[in-house]
Amino acid sequence: MVEGMSKDKKQAPASSRSFMAWIWDWAKSIAVALVVWFMLRTFLVEAFRIPSGSMEQTLLIGDFLFVNKALYGAEVPLIHKRLPAFREPRRSEIIVFDSVEEDIKVVKRLIGMPGDTLAMEAGQLIRNGIRVPEPYVIHADPLPSADPLLRQRMRQWQVRYLVDRDPDTYRPDIQDWGPIEVPPDSYFVMGDSRDNSHDSRVWGFLPRANVRGTPMVVYFSYDQTSWRPLPFITEVRWGRLFSKPH
Repeated sequence: MVEGMSKDKKQAPASSRSFMAWIWDWAKSIAVALVVWFMLRTFLVEAFRIPSGSMEQTLLIGDFLFVNKALYGAEVPLIHKRLPAFREPRRSEIIVFDSVEEDIKVVKRLIGMPGDTLAMEAGQLIRNGIRVPEPYVIHADPLPSADPLLRQRMRQWQVRYLVDRDPDTYRPDIQDWGPIEVPPDSYFVMGDSRDNSHDSRVWGFLPRANVRGTPMVVYFSYDQTSWRPLPFITEVRWGRLFSKPH
């Protein structure tokens, strides 16, 4: 009897060590997975959900995107320095950026680069004196006009960038404004749903430092407005899955 108890005492520590080793292996695996996830999210790819209709029909409410953060140079946390970019953003590309008004990320189309002269006449974009075809644009309102406060806000920031226009008589509207010149290290962005987009026309130029990346692919999409239960299962937009926004 004494001999049997002695054997049990010897086996217990070994069993405990085996359990602790198993826990330690799991902890290491989870830690490695978290580090890999953090590195991927910080420097390469981040998930993004479309919350508004400002980019319809290019991007729909309920689209979930993977955003390429490495292309334009990912930001290193804490020190706020950027890694070298593979290339700079280009006109007409869709970009994801930090809002200049609140702590959120926003997606719009890049319309103007530094040095570009931009204007709109009856909703038609004019860049550097040339009318720009925009097949991706939709207009929900045939005669859109901003309210007086919004028009005043447009005038307040645009007037200092006017080109060949009398500031005293300048009265911009949401589809009629400019010409204005884009300053260095800045971009001008607009939504594809021009009558339903709060963009550079209102809040001004986007600093280059705010740009985070460009959409790679729609990895999931569903109709959030559906009346059916569990729309993320019953209203999946299968045709949009793995499509590339452009």
